[in-house]
Amino acid sequence: MEDREETRKIQFTGKSSYIVSLPKQWIMDLGLKQGDQIRIVRKGSSTLELYPPKFESRLQKKEDALIQIEFEEKPSTIVRKLISLYFLGFKTITVKPKSDRLNPNQRNAVKEAVKRMLMGTEIISDSTRGITIQVLVNLLELSVDGAFKRMIHLAKSMSNDAILAVKENNLDLAQEVINTDDEVDRFGFYIIRQLKIAIQNEHMLKEMGFRNPRNCLGYRLVVKNIERTGDHASFIAKDLLEFKKPVKKEMLEKLQEMNEFCLSLLDDSCLALFKEDHIQAEQTIEKTSEVQKYEKRVRDSSESLKDDEEIYRVRRMTENIRRISEYASDISEIVLNMNIEKALKK
Repeated sequence: MEDREETRKIQFTGKSSYIVSLPKQWIMDLGLKQGDQIRIVRKGSSTLELYPPKFESRLQKKEDALIQIEFEEKPSTIVRKLISLYFLGFKTITVKPKSDRLNPNQRNAVKEAVKRMLMGTEIISDSTRGITIQVLVNLLELSVDGAFKRMIHLAKSMSNDAILAVKENNLDLAQEVINTDDEVDRFGFYIIRQLKIAIQNEHMLKEMGFRNPRNCLGYRLVVKNIERTGDHASFIAKDLLEFKKPVKKEMLEKLQEMNEFCLSLLDDSCLALFKEDHIQAEQTIEKTSEVQKYEKRVRDSSESLKDDEEIYRVRRMTENIRRISEYASDISEIVLNMNIEKALKK
């Protein structure tokens, strides 16, 4: 719904109260009537917020959530439920057994999920009779843009470190790349949670810097593409852990050049997102076709390889790197969709 604005005078009544009238149409649209209670909240030194009863009751429902678990329920199922409730914006989530107790695997799965996946959460109660998780992070302490920029930085670092790990045959660095993927996912989950809250609350939508709910959907799709970038870096790292030997230096140089080019495309597409620049987004899409010449260089160099295993590994790495350019193109398409009105106005 578009913002509507009216100017009203403050009037003095009695000895200690001031009143402001509300437009009749607003009252009708919200389904309010004479005598209904309106909650007024003072935010800082310059903002007053009004909450009608229906909105207030909806907020209250988001405070606490309870999951009841069967003794034989799979830990993975419990974690998926936990993530879903985190996305929905609940402040406190309690996991309890329907009967008897939580088994050790279930408890460990919940604790690991809190530690590795759910940003801003803390376990405040833990026993065989249940685990209570509280979301401590303030909605505006870490902005969506701030979390998103951190997520991009991590995904790019993973991609560079994965290539470096293969080049140096560094198994520890490869494992660190895989571990960092959890951190990328944590930021992704946090952003999705914020977006869902913004869609349900017009005030929060504006506070987070979104013009309309449609932009939230755009950011949701962008987050998925960044998560996938991290996934492909993990695949390269897992390849090294599987074969435990490097790829020839001349091949790595070509792969590194291709990786740097694809990451530059990702940078350009995300910059277009932050600047809301549909022209830069379109230029980035056109530039993605250049990845083919980098692929050709790798392919030409791989023809000199004699080892079938190494040829297979190089092809897999090439595919994982190429996918980054596809995600950059997808992000640019999303930026175009989010900012198409600018093109129409011109």
